[in-house]
Amino acid sequence: MLQNDNWGDQARIGMFIVGSEAVPEAEWWAMLPSNVSVHAARITAPAPWARWRENRVGLDLADDLIRGSQQFSAMRLSVVVVGHSSSSFVGTKGWDEAVVENLAATIGSNAIVTTNGLDIFAALRASGIRRPFVVLPPWFNDETMNAGVRYYEDHGYEVAAHLRYDPGPKWLDLPPGDLYRHGLGFEQQVDTLYEQIKASCPATADGILIAGTGFRCVAILEALEQELERPVISANQASLWHCLQLAGVKADITGYGKLLRL
Repeated sequence: MLQNDNWGDQARIGMFIVGSEAVPEAEWWAMLPSNVSVHAARITAPAPWARWRENRVGLDLADDLIRGSQQFSAMRLSVVVVGHSSSSFVGTKGWDEAVVENLAATIGSNAIVTTNGLDIFAALRASGIRRPFVVLPPWFNDETMNAGVRYYEDHGYEVAAHLRYDPGPKWLDLPPGDLYRHGLGFEQQVDTLYEQIKASCPATADGILIAGTGFRCVAILEALEQELERPVISANQASLWHCLQLAGVKADITGYGKLLRL
């Protein structure tokens, strides 16, 4: 009897992720259906991973993004996703579409290219969310946090409220920008995140959006939906769902929110 080896007979997905993060792959592996594989290219460039030229006449891709694209071009991928919420936020409206166009030309295969920003918009539409409660990682400084809220508003969403997760007293004396390099990325606690979202979600929100692909959270999505009686979207969940949609894969994935059952 042969065992499942996730060879990717149904779909093979390429994912650009932050070089020092473990969360994106771990969460994708937890949710992946059988016969779908995910393959990561790691990026060390700061956000955004592609920079606008003067007057926004085009983009210059980061070297790591170009290198990963060249590697992906030989892998017979179904979909390639730029798994970085911050790049979409800092890149502002129009960045997602421009980087998709550039990467599609660079990869030069039949793979469909998307971004986490585009994936989230598709997930919000499918879930009927117009007034999300946006939850952001603790390592986002005020500038990045405000850019994230503005990004969703610029795309026509009314942000009901937003929350930057408080990781607790151990991290109190560190500014947001120093949290990740001091180890918070590997010490995230989903139980306290659950409690903060439950306590802070306003009645006016028609759904919850947990942004940030390095933000550990898929373990609590189903519980939050049951508790708050509203759809809950997360960055990695949205990208996996949208990539499966783009690849034409129908899968029965339970335990990680209603989105993956649509």
